[in-house]
Amino acid sequence: MTPDRDALRRQLRQRRQALPAAERIAAADGLARQVFSLPFFPSRGYVAGYWSMQGEIGLHALQVQLPADLVYCLPVLHEDQQLRFAPWRSGDPLVTNQFGIPEPDVSPSSALPARDMTLVLMPLVGFDAAGNRLGMGGGWYDRTFASRQSQPPPPWLVGVGFAAQAVPALPVQPWDVRADAICTERDTLILNGTAPP
Repeated sequence: MTPDRDALRRQLRQRRQALPAAERIAAADGLARQVFSLPFFPSRGYVAGYWSMQGEIGLHALQVQLPADLVYCLPVLHEDQQLRFAPWRSGDPLVTNQFGIPEPDVSPSSALPARDMTLVLMPLVGFDAAGNRLGMGGGWYDRTFASRQSQPPPPWLVGVGFAAQAVPALPVQPWDVRADAICTERDTLILNGTAPP
């Protein structure tokens, strides 16, 4: 029997938080290599990442290696319960949102809409071989990218996490937005025959 999603989230968060620091640092480098090798990795545009919290895999190695024509962005919570994105570089000012997560110090209304992103790296709590992604449970990415159920990329959606977060199967809900790929520090899973246009 599949455990409920909340119990599974607790289990998987504990699993990723138990990873040793040296393994986490090496994983960030491995993840960057996997993401840069995606067949649809863009040469220009906006790449949305996230601020790593609660043991999420780090994106610092990827951010510092981005080519000059790619702009790194962080999510900004908007009052419509969807994400917007704002360019951010190390040293730029941050504020803490309602969940205690740092985000760029900009007005949410001035941040970029999701449709302006070229590639979006989505944190995950767990994933399975079918490419299903289990998030933190707030539904922010599912609401923001709900149109992806019927529209092709861009933006390309990539779930990212540690290989240790893999599970045999995840319970899926109708509103769950599927990623185009899932990358870990070791492997990349390309989904639905995804290929660049």
